Amino acid sequence: MKRLFCFAATILLAASVVSCKSENSNEFKPSLDTETRCSIKVVGDYDNFEALEDAFVRFNKYYPNVSLSYKKPDNYENTLAGSLEREDGPNIFFSSASWIKKDSKQDIVSHMEDLSDPKLKLNLDCLRPGLINHDANNRVLLFPIFSRTYGTLVNNDLFKKENISVPNTWSELLSASQAFKDKGYKSPMMGYTLKDSSCLMNTVAYPSFVVTLANNPEALQLANALNPAAGEYMRGSLEIVKELKDKGITDLDECDKITDNYSQVLLRFFEGDVPMMICAGDTVSGRKKREAASEAFTKSPFKYTYIPIPLTEQGGYFIDSPSRQFSVNKDCQNLDMTNEFMRFLIRDSELKTLASAKGLINSTRNAPFDEVYSPFANMPEERTFSPEVIGITDDLARQIRIAAYKVGRGDLTIDEAVAQYGSF
Repeated sequence: MKRLFCFAATILLAASVVSCKSENSNEFKPSLDTETRCSIKVVGDYDNFEALEDAFVRFNKYYPNVSLSYKKPDNYENTLAGSLEREDGPNIFFSSASWIKKDSKQDIVSHMEDLSDPKLKLNLDCLRPGLINHDANNRVLLFPIFSRTYGTLVNNDLFKKENISVPNTWSELLSASQAFKDKGYKSPMMGYTLKDSSCLMNTVAYPSFVVTLANNPEALQLANALNPAAGEYMRGSLEIVKELKDKGITDLDECDKITDNYSQVLLRFFEGDVPMMICAGDTVSGRKKREAASEAFTKSPFKYTYIPIPLTEQGGYFIDSPSRQFSVNKDCQNLDMTNEFMRFLIRDSELKTLASAKGLINSTRNAPFDEVYSPFANMPEERTFSPEVIGITDDLARQIRIAAYKVGRGDLTIDEAVAQYGSF
């Protein structure tokens, strides 16, 4: 009887495992003829996209006769509309949520497939809701591949060497920075400062401004309308930027030696003598190649993480925003197989693999973040904000970016920047 019971239990357990596996939404099962022979073309503004090409290889295990390719056309955004009109136009293309409301981009938007159509059976539920953009008709025309955020790289080994704790609050950030200055570090926090694009000033100010507007719908409406009255809502964010400069936490002379906002930011950090390097997540994505390119890091590697800048006494914020988004050309050739590839792509395991290879944050609800981004994974929901859901427009974002840059450079006072909101 005992042997019979054990045998029955084993059968039930095995059946349970099989059942769970079959119900696992992450498992991909082909729904079309696997012998189908066709081609799928993806276009975008990345110079190269090896991570996506690796996904092509994995898809070919199911559909070996499907030819998939990625290309960056010259003058991508300005030529995209014309290419979508051609019979042999791209199947999938990089897109931006800002295009949906622009009259000048409707010739592109008109080709976007509604990815929320139940007939497509795309598992959009596996994505973090804050990354999904809905248009006025509640359609989902873009699919977020990756997420970006704003923060600072931290040299954990350097903090350990100097017996200084990695800060979790604003007061701790000030104390840690002063401790590094006392030990001879000229600029405890560095970043790109030569131009406003991807400058450290915006990386500090933007999250704070987003949170201010998220908690005040009236202010958001004024800010999106570029009403000068909205300038006052920037004040707190600009004061943070000014304090970092006035206290010598960021030294412009040192930061100005960083000549570009991507490779040189990372290579300077990998020299190993910078406690904190302020940058956006898109910059962090290039870390793997720059590790190998850095002679200093190759000789003396160190542990580092990317953390939210602790702008308040409660900590920092996770500004969870799409980095790159895909749209499907509903008028393309081989639309069924194109949607089959999208169904393959929109799964926890595939999105995690894609993001890990590209060095960005994945866009799923469940897949864990890479170790470098792990501090963002534990961010409480009340300190996580999605600009697309809030309704932050590109024009609004430009105002805080330029205002923060000019205040940080000393070109404008805070009062002057506040008064000029809407004119940048």
